[in-house]
Amino acid sequence: MARALCMVMARDHRKLTVFSLADELADRAYRSTGGFPAAERFGLQAQIRRAAVSVPANIVEGCARETERDFLRFLEIALGSCRELIYLAGLSQRLGFMDANSSAGIEAIGGRTAAAITRLRQSLRRS
Repeated sequence: MARALCMVMARDHRKLTVFSLADELADRAYRSTGGFPAAERFGLQAQIRRAAVSVPANIVEGCARETERDFLRFLEIALGSCRELIYLAGLSQRLGFMDANSSAGIEAIGGRTAAAITRLRQSLRRS
């Protein structure tokens, strides 16, 4: 039991580069959707925000899990949400709800975040 507790405490999400990227991504997504039309409040805007928050939230929750298998599962969910967010940002731009710079910023940070999640998952699988 003491060993498991040490394992959980050793995984501090605040020390992970992937968490910092995911947190930046969520912040960017929220700021970029502030000007969406009111009709999208419960549609695309809400979906973008849910996906954006899901990325860092799943990293945090995975870090709190005892086993690496559980941690890997939460990283998989975070990766899926990250890819979803990248798609939704592009869709929002095409629909005229988000400007090109905001969409490109989300896509760039999202791409770096997805790559970092993938690298972390590969590293955990090897160990």
